[in-house]
Amino acid sequence: MLKLREIEYNLVVQAVREASLKAAFELPADVHDALERARRVETHPRARRILDQLLENARLAAAERIPICQDTGLVVVFVEQGAEVWVVPPKDNPRATLADAINEGIAAAYEEGFLRKSVVAEPLGKRVNTTTNTPAIIHYEILAGDGLRISLMAKGGGCENKSQFRMFNPTASEEEVKNWIVDVVKSAGPNACPPFVVGVGMGGNFEQSCLLSKKALLRDIGSSHILPFYDRLENDLLEAVNAAGLGPQGLGGKTTALAVLIEIAPCHIASLPVAVNIECHAHRHAHLTL
Repeated sequence: MLKLREIEYNLVVQAVREASLKAAFELPADVHDALERARRVETHPRARRILDQLLENARLAAAERIPICQDTGLVVVFVEQGAEVWVVPPKDNPRATLADAINEGIAAAYEEGFLRKSVVAEPLGKRVNTTTNTPAIIHYEILAGDGLRISLMAKGGGCENKSQFRMFNPTASEEEVKNWIVDVVKSAGPNACPPFVVGVGMGGNFEQSCLLSKKALLRDIGSSHILPFYDRLENDLLEAVNAAGLGPQGLGGKTTALAVLIEIAPCHIASLPVAVNIECHAHRHAHLTL
């Protein structure tokens, strides 16, 4: 008989709390290194000064435990849960779920860290703040084994608002798709706080392509796509985006984006869905494994 591995509910709560605080206060190493590399090759004087300021901002945020950005984001969570693992609910709340634990950890972090709570309970009617920065957006994937991996991203509204989706004809050329992606990034402009990290989702269907564009942002900056065609496409797109000259904070320069990251899925023969998810320079994300 299969015996499930048990993980205590409160262990998940505390791990998510710590990861949420870390994401708010500490720029991830891959993003910091990308900004450092951009600073070394940037030739535009104003752009170099802005990159220096972004790096100093990150240093101060980590040292003083204050948010990297005043928009502390809507938390997006990707859960990879093994089929042989069970999150044991607390005795005083036997119906509590993994989602409850994640939301409880996020709420605790936003209260403890004095982070801005930016979630309203409904989109169009009474936009009343939930006062906890929850519920988070949670995506689940069930895998083999008994592991539990949680990745989270604090996604600001300014950059999220500049994301776009398009359903291309399946006969669309590579150039047509590339040009549209570059135009989306250019149209994001200074309001989305460049330099960007650009997530691109290709394939699947309407909703999956958008999800893939978000999931792409969890890849390390500097990592290579497993398929050579899309690795080359990522590099081509990054070069084209940076050639646009938008630059840091939209004030000119060579550094409009730090990375373009693509995730793909099979799709219908009559479809070619593509989504672009824009992320700002404060690319706050964290990963934990239990």
